Amino acid sequence: MLTASAGGADRHPAWYLNLLSDPEVTVQAGSSAFAGTARPATTAEAAEAARLWPAVVAAMPSYEAYRTATAREIPLVLVTPAGRPA
Repeated sequence: MLTASAGGADRHPAWYLNLLSDPEVTVQAGSSAFAGTARPATTAEAAEAARLWPAVVAAMPSYEAYRTATAREIPLVLVTPAGRPA
């Protein structure tokens, strides 16, 4: 899961806007990389985003401050690795 927080800025980060146009992504963590398809867990999926947000804050408590610093919804992005069902 990715968090498009932009440090609590009032605008979405450019990478998030790019994946809305083209959800095919490559994710790299350390020396490992994989291709996948990204999708936002947004207000359209309110129950999903609400369920995921506590895990985000548990992993990185500063995200709660980012969330209160902006009026925008901070998108959570889910990535399904290529070849797996969404």
